[in-house]
Amino acid sequence: MTSKAEARYIRVSPQKARLVVDLIRGQQADAARVTLRNTNKRIAPTVLKVLESAIANAVDRNEETDVDRLFVSEAYVHDGPRMKRVRPAPMGRAYRYQRRLAHIVVKVTEKEAEE
Repeated sequence: MTSKAEARYIRVSPQKARLVVDLIRGQQADAARVTLRNTNKRIAPTVLKVLESAIANAVDRNEETDVDRLFVSEAYVHDGPRMKRVRPAPMGRAYRYQRRLAHIVVKVTEKEAEE
């Protein structure tokens, strides 16, 4: 059983968020939590909240879910819409720049019991 959680319109560039999300892909859920708590990036607490939400969704869907057997099966970041802004420039000109947004998705799956 796979459970998903996503955070949309997060105010960080997708490139920076992918650096953190790539660290937890394929890890056990508890190991991913530890990794995110010790990662020194501004987006790490947000990714941790998304991971914990995915774990809570898995437990909420099925009461028999063993949290110790959950692992991060998929984790990815999509581009969100861009906010276009204008910065004043010399001699009455204006420079345009874009503030990027990201959509973060984390899916957790329970490992099959080994006989």
